Amino acid sequence: MEKQDINNHIRFYAPHHFIFYPVILLLIISAAFYTITDAENRVVFSFITAILILLCWLSYMTRQHYALTNQNRTVRLEMRLRYFQLTGVPFDQVENRLSFSQLAALRFASDPELVALIQRALDQNLDPGAIKNAIQNWHPDHMRV
Repeated sequence: MEKQDINNHIRFYAPHHFIFYPVILLLIISAAFYTITDAENRVVFSFITAILILLCWLSYMTRQHYALTNQNRTVRLEMRLRYFQLTGVPFDQVENRLSFSQLAALRFASDPELVALIQRALDQNLDPGAIKNAIQNWHPDHMRV
């Protein structure tokens, strides 16, 4: 498997990103074109365009909402387990002082640097980008949504 780091950790879901969205975009463009050029059926094509835009937006938001909610929950559980395994101390008090974005960035840190990076994130209030850039040994996550 390819080595993962800050430059290549974003993932795509091919059927959704490279088939569904291009097709729906093409349909929206076509319907909008006919809305402009077909005066006789302008109302019909306007309605079709609006429905297609709504369908595209709803599919994106629903997919994102379900996947990200589940992934966020998994990330929190993973960080709680890793922190406890490394320190023997529950993560609750530390977790409450970090934003979810900081937690998500911290999970890419390897075990030897995780605890120190968590403390640095707390002390310096590092944003997620700074946390990711501070990681020396990237702990890959090839199963992200």
